[in-house]
Amino acid sequence: MDEERSLNLLGALALSIVDALNAVVTANTGGGETPAALVTLGAEPGLSINELRQILNLSHPGTVRLIDRLETQGLVERRAGTDGRTLALFLTEAGFERRRAILAERRQQLQVAVQSLSAAERKQLTKLLEKMLAAMTTDELRAYAICRLCEEEVCPGDRCPVEQQYCRLVESD
Repeated sequence: MDEERSLNLLGALALSIVDALNAVVTANTGGGETPAALVTLGAEPGLSINELRQILNLSHPGTVRLIDRLETQGLVERRAGTDGRTLALFLTEAGFERRRAILAERRQQLQVAVQSLSAAERKQLTKLLEKMLAAMTTDELRAYAICRLCEEEVCPGDRCPVEQQYCRLVESD
């Protein structure tokens, strides 16, 4: 019964956080996959439409429409890709500004969820989250999907449990 209750509480917390994040992000960007696209392209400049499509789990036409919209809004620009056959996607300065706003609002909402914890409890929570996120990382696409709204600047690769787990998976292959 205790494990079932823990799972139920975790589900309620996860849903509450997702609802709060969706509300602030939708207010800032209009919702959909726009926030994840902006955050991902800021962290991984030069992705192709196909790579972004896989990370966001969208259809190719849906991703093209998303990029068309972001380009029209002056947030993303297409440039020649490294192989000459594909286009590489980059944020404009306005896109970086929008990305910063999304991440700041995300952080504010997450602070609401942890503000009642003591410093020791937060440290313990961090260790538990690292363990849980590593367990959720099963391949490269899953790693990108997990981190598609992350602030990579505060969780660089050498401290990111998702990236560390992905590297362990690659090494074991």
